[in-house]
Amino acid sequence: MATAATASATAATRFTLLAGAGLRSRASRLPTAVRFQRQRGLTTTALLKTADLRPKEQGQPETLDYRVFLVDGGGRKVSPWHDVPLRAGDGVFHFIVEIPKESSAKMEVATDEAFTPIKQDTKKGNLRYYPYNINWNYGLFPQTWEDPTSANSDVEGAFGDNDPVDVVEIGERRANVGDVLKVKPLAALAMIDEGELDWKIVAISLDDPKASLVNDVDDVEKHFPGTLTAIRDWFRDYKIPDGKPANRFGLGNKPTSKEYALKVIQETNESWEKLVKRNIPAGELSLA
Repeated sequence: MATAATASATAATRFTLLAGAGLRSRASRLPTAVRFQRQRGLTTTALLKTADLRPKEQGQPETLDYRVFLVDGGGRKVSPWHDVPLRAGDGVFHFIVEIPKESSAKMEVATDEAFTPIKQDTKKGNLRYYPYNINWNYGLFPQTWEDPTSANSDVEGAFGDNDPVDVVEIGERRANVGDVLKVKPLAALAMIDEGELDWKIVAISLDDPKASLVNDVDDVEKHFPGTLTAIRDWFRDYKIPDGKPANRFGLGNKPTSKEYALKVIQETNESWEKLVKRNIPAGELSLA
């Protein structure tokens, strides 16, 4: 575990690199829906009809040029990260699918490109694949951001990974890249990837047959036995075949309660608010 002195020194370094960006606040109440003027003309996220959103492919899959954009009912591009509202109702959230279950192409939102489309990640110019299929639908919560200038005192003083919050959806249906699903959070895993905090929120789609049976972390073990352990082990080990060390997990190496998962979502939504309002330097991140 990092010492207080180490965390302080690391924080100072991050502070300098990002031109004085401050640590996020930890307000106790849930923030209201974010409304802000989009630079490209979309008035507010509140006007976006999520039921009309659909993915639109550009280029050929498994090529460097391949992109999956999100478009509205009028065919206009919208950002799956910035434009889709986080909240979909009481305790329900929108989830953007990046990687369908039982696939291995490492797809992710391009946070540095306009409209933040989904693309296949690369390393040294080559397309990236997981060494084996991921067994759940995987993606992100829109309007969240893991602040790389903010040290989390609960998780070894680790800083955020500069990405939206990751979601592991455990339902039985295989979704498609770019799908927008309504899910309810059930638990969280505090993964530490090369020193950075990379939350994994475990959730289930509302249209899953077992959705009404699972409402918290204990229900997951009851109705999806072994799933939480399998998720943790999968993300712990997936880099080992490439010669990298296993990832670690904070918070006692255990999944949290739903209440704690909601706390994580709240805090990262607040961080995203500060980012899009330019209270924190965006660096190479696209806010368009």
